[in-house]
Amino acid sequence: MRNPKTPAALGSADDTEAAFYEALQSGDIEKLMACWADEDDIVCVHPGGARLIGAGVIRAAFEAMFANGSIQARAEKVRTVESMGASVHSVLERIDVLTEEGPRHAYVIATNVYQKTAQGWRMIAHHASPGTPREMQELSDSPQVLH
Repeated sequence: MRNPKTPAALGSADDTEAAFYEALQSGDIEKLMACWADEDDIVCVHPGGARLIGAGVIRAAFEAMFANGSIQARAEKVRTVESMGASVHSVLERIDVLTEEGPRHAYVIATNVYQKTAQGWRMIAHHASPGTPREMQELSDSPQVLH
């Protein structure tokens, strides 16, 4: 049984996404995996990595990442398309890393897909690609100023 403070007790895909990024930043594999659906065909792709299908391999990949410490990733410029049972979030992630030369920033472009399940909103897909500061500028047909 899941902890009542996991995303099952939260009311939206946005809540689940916030819990996912909090788990990344704290390096908490249990909280991170609680964000994922209990389906066999959930999928995760890390920048430059293989397509990971299923909770076991997804968990192992994040455990390997957490072995080096937590991941200081923040979702920025989130764009959401939502229906009654699914929510797709296009996210520009800023990753903060500490190097010998001091703090540096890396950028990742990610798509997070959430599905409304009997247990609440759960992630069913996370696909991330390497980005550059240029992607943070974001090109859009949407007006930048509301009148």
